[in-house]
Amino acid sequence: LTDRKLFWNTLQYLQQNAKERAELAVNATASGSISFTIPSATSKISMQELEELRKQLGSVTTSSSVQQPLELIRKILRDKQNKKNSGQPIPVFPAWVYERSALNGDFLTGSSLSTDTTVPIGTLPLASQESTIVEDLLYVLIGVDGRYITAQPLIGRQNRAFLVDPNLDMSVKELVTRILPVAASYSTVTRFIEEKSSFEYGQVNHALAAAMRTLIKEYMILITQLEHLQRQGLLSLQKLWFYIQPTMRTMEILASLATSVDKGECMGGSTLSLLHDRTFNYTGDSQAQELCLYLTKAASVPYFEILEKWIYRGIINDPYSEFMVEEHELQKEKIQEDYNDKYWDQRYTVVQQQIPSFLQKMADKILSTGKYLNVVRECGCDVTCPEAKEVIYTLKERAYVEQIEKAYNYASKVLLDFLMEEKELVAHLRSIKHYFLMDQGDFFVHFMDLTEEELKKPVDDIIPTRLEALLELALRMSTANTDPFKDDLKIDLMPHDLITQLLRVLAIETKQEKAIINADPTELTLSGLEAFSFDYIVKWPLSLIINRKALTRYQMLFRHMFYCKHVERQLCNVWISNKAAKEYSLHSAKWFAGAFTLRQRMLNFVQNIQYYMMFEVMEPTWHILEKNLKSASNIDDVLSHHTSFLDNCLKDCMLTNPELLKIFSKLMSVCVMFTNCMQRFTQSMKLNNEMGRLTLEHGTMLGPPTEQERAEEVVKKQLTNKLLAEHADAFQLTSGFEATINKFDSNFSTHLLDLLDKLSVYSTNDCEHSMINIIYRLDFNGFYTERLEHISAQRSQKVVSEAPLLPRVVVATQ
Repeated sequence: LTDRKLFWNTLQYLQQNAKERAELAVNATASGSISFTIPSATSKISMQELEELRKQLGSVTTSSSVQQPLELIRKILRDKQNKKNSGQPIPVFPAWVYERSALNGDFLTGSSLSTDTTVPIGTLPLASQESTIVEDLLYVLIGVDGRYITAQPLIGRQNRAFLVDPNLDMSVKELVTRILPVAASYSTVTRFIEEKSSFEYGQVNHALAAAMRTLIKEYMILITQLEHLQRQGLLSLQKLWFYIQPTMRTMEILASLATSVDKGECMGGSTLSLLHDRTFNYTGDSQAQELCLYLTKAASVPYFEILEKWIYRGIINDPYSEFMVEEHELQKEKIQEDYNDKYWDQRYTVVQQQIPSFLQKMADKILSTGKYLNVVRECGCDVTCPEAKEVIYTLKERAYVEQIEKAYNYASKVLLDFLMEEKELVAHLRSIKHYFLMDQGDFFVHFMDLTEEELKKPVDDIIPTRLEALLELALRMSTANTDPFKDDLKIDLMPHDLITQLLRVLAIETKQEKAIINADPTELTLSGLEAFSFDYIVKWPLSLIINRKALTRYQMLFRHMFYCKHVERQLCNVWISNKAAKEYSLHSAKWFAGAFTLRQRMLNFVQNIQYYMMFEVMEPTWHILEKNLKSASNIDDVLSHHTSFLDNCLKDCMLTNPELLKIFSKLMSVCVMFTNCMQRFTQSMKLNNEMGRLTLEHGTMLGPPTEQERAEEVVKKQLTNKLLAEHADAFQLTSGFEATINKFDSNFSTHLLDLLDKLSVYSTNDCEHSMINIIYRLDFNGFYTERLEHISAQRSQKVVSEAPLLPRVVVATQ
């Protein structure tokens, strides 16, 4: 009595819990309430009633733990697919398909379809038992409970179990136990077919379920024929066992495949990989291999349709996310705006779990083939591979390789010819080289002459339209006028100097990126020279090659060389203005000698650095690029060669090494400060000479100068020169100018030696052999060799005997 009460309480609790779950579940299927006949508390429970109670308990747990999760899974998949295919909702079966459980080919547990009174089978003779059990088995084999053989409720995704009447004769029961695995496999396959036929599980699983349904129909035909024999009294239990044995292996394989797909939650390519691997595993079993081959061929049809559109036309039509290539929503216009934009790498990507194992080796080529064709399609050209053939699944992988290779070669040639010939990629690259790598010498001389005064202003005071007009004038009045793409060149005033720009680029995708981007562009006001750069308008599809990342590298090289050119011009201007020193007395000219010597050393340094960058780095690397572009077979090779060209230029121009860049920046700063100092000193002399020249040559607005005016001007000039000479001697007496020049000389020499020393270390330790050419050019007569050797010896001595020498140094200092 206590056990019965416990069962009733448990049953009532599970009923209430199942009802609450059904109300809270998202889109739970509406199902009729399950009613149970509970024996009265005073009656004695029988074995049959206990078994019925177990069935009812199992049905409650099954309905609450299996049906609702399946619906939830379908909803998750449906939402994911609808999100991907906005505007084209995925079709779904109506709700009644899932609500009416009788439409399912599987067992209906928890309800009895028969109202006949069951005669205890143990009371029947053996022949009658066999005949009755054969009839029951024929029902059970098609998913219907018999009178003496009933299906147990499922918990989760376990295999179907059956309850056979314990009073059945042992000899009959033994044969029944052998046949029941077929019914269990049928139950598994039927449930798989009903579940995977839903649109949410994708086209591949749907095709697999359709192929299995075809095999199940053949199985049902066999059972119908056996039923016909049974009605004629010609089917014994032994004959049933004989007829069902060939089907047993087929149903076992189908059930195994269905279970594996379910457990692995396979879709699309992963389903095909599982089927392909099973096909190969059954190499010794011809019947099983033929069955798996049939299923794999059927399931691969929708996948290969997507593959054919991709490799033959560059189109992806994958509403259920089953294909190995995934499309992302990226705008190609951002290639010209965002330095870190990865359109080419991230617009289409490979999804590893969706690559069928038989296409694993060709995955990269499949991705590239569709990408190449898609670029051409984006330009408005409809392309279709002329050698397009239907892709059919086969165990011979060579067939796929040949078809994909042909499609890949065609796509590579189409895009490469499109870019090289129709879009003139090499001509655009040459145009960029003319301006960003300062290839057009006369254009830059003319341009810098026109914009010199404008670029001296703070960047906020510069009018960009004025610079654009001056650029246009310089282009039209130089050899650059013959460039067909000169109109694509634009002015760009950067918000930060070159050093900050380099740091921002080097910090991309690192921990320091956010801090550097959010920092102020610069603490000081930028001049036009420091902020000036060129920009270039690149249209699709050339922007795949000449993207913002590439243009930024070109800009960094240009800003580096442009500033060097500016420093060279400033030093040359100092040389011109210092010619006025020849008019002074010899004792004044003597202390100018140090300044002249330092200027010449600075000019030699800047000119040799420019020569090195232009003729020993950029020109040889450019010739290598042109040679590689001629031999490139696809767009990925072009991208790789172009990126390698820019990286090598940046590295050999010392723009990727912060330590070298810092020293070089200090050297250039010393040169600029020196030129400013010299210009300030000679400014008064220059103005006086200019005024005298203009007055004597051109006269005044009233006409040519008279003899009296000429005499007065000569007197004024002599007086001015005398005052300037006295002023220059005052500098000499105070030693202010000479001390300033000595300080500049000391700083320049220190930084230059530091640079040569670091270049020597990098060229030796890091195998940067091209950088050693700078040492050869700057130290052509061995002037710095002795000092460098002395520094190297001091460094070695410091490492070896740093501790013993430290007290002596302190004493000497004291």
